[in-house]
Amino acid sequence: MTPLLPAAGPQRVIAVSNFVYTIGSGLYLTAGVLYFTQAVRLPAGQVGLGLGIAGLVSLALGIAVGHLADRRGARGVYATTLVVQALATAGFVLADSFGTFVLAVCVATGAKAAGLAARSPLIRHYGGERPQEFRAYLRAVTNVGISLGALLAGWVVQVGTHTAYQLMVIGNAAALAASAAVLVLLPSIAPMATAGGPRWIALRDRPYLVLTLIDGVMAVQFKVLTVALPLWLFAATSAPRWLVSGTMVTSTVIVVVFQVRASRAVDSPSAGGAAYRRSGVAFLASCSLISLAAGIPAPPAATLLMVAVVIHTVGELWHSAAGFEVSFALAPQHATGQYLGVFGLGAGLAEAVGPWLLISLCITWGRPGWYVVGALFTLTGLAAPPAVRWAQHRRQGGQVASHGRRRKGLAPNASQS
Repeated sequence: MTPLLPAAGPQRVIAVSNFVYTIGSGLYLTAGVLYFTQAVRLPAGQVGLGLGIAGLVSLALGIAVGHLADRRGARGVYATTLVVQALATAGFVLADSFGTFVLAVCVATGAKAAGLAARSPLIRHYGGERPQEFRAYLRAVTNVGISLGALLAGWVVQVGTHTAYQLMVIGNAAALAASAAVLVLLPSIAPMATAGGPRWIALRDRPYLVLTLIDGVMAVQFKVLTVALPLWLFAATSAPRWLVSGTMVTSTVIVVVFQVRASRAVDSPSAGGAAYRRSGVAFLASCSLISLAAGIPAPPAATLLMVAVVIHTVGELWHSAAGFEVSFALAPQHATGQYLGVFGLGAGLAEAVGPWLLISLCITWGRPGWYVVGALFTLTGLAAPPAVRWAQHRRQGGQVASHGRRRKGLAPNASQS
């Protein structure tokens, strides 16, 4: 099983900061929507609209703040995003209308997206020889923290009072502030030197943008177990309702135990492309099994759903490992924050569009929709290996051109006019 803390040093500081952060995230992910509908008394439709607006607003911030982290130093920029997120989250207790809710959640969601991009140079600098593996380790730690936060949120939901929900919000804000405070112990890293040429190079890297789109489509899978499966279990199957918790616990344990191990096997961009392909097949199998759980007695329905969750989570391990590998390996070191900010666009779009897409296809349409979703994942996974080869070819060509310019006494990427 993945250890909770690495050896003393920068990696431990980042891990502790991440662990504290994700306890707060577990609180919010489990009961955040309920806070706005039950405590603030906003209609569910307005809450969904506001979260969608916040998701769209946050998309561009990841690129801009990631670029700022490259140029100004990642530790300070990342800590600032955590402080802003903490203040915005604390502001939830003051939200008493749709307008104030949208303002607070836009700032909080934007700061979260910006922080993920700003953290990337830290992971690359302090992640050792394979920062992708350290990123996988952080994902395992994230699942432990979210699980603990979810347990605390369970108490909040059970009590159900306005005070309990406000304590949840304040606890989330405190966790964010504490996460930022821990970063004081992290040695600062110098800003990355920028090469000559275009400023927004990630947006000009077409193969990387294609991989961003591929990862974004695949990232819709994260909503299968949290949105589509619970709704399907309640509406279309006779499986016991407590199985919703059982599926989440099963998936979380698998990720905690096996994510680092899965990432060790994905040790090159080519291996990442193959992992995307395997994950697409796994998602097709899991979606098919979930669809078959409808209209049958409870014991076989529950069995099919649990088997589907295990298969889906194996695909999730491969998908995450592939994303860690290609996003880091195909990004130039001096622009890690900017590139990872761009790569986060795919997941951001999946976050905004995924629930609507899955509900429309899998719940509203029914069984055929599950097959369509599974086929979408499979076809997207099949597109990954050629996209990776294109990106590798482009990067190798750029390195050759850069070497040629250096031999002529020119700076890399400088204009030759």
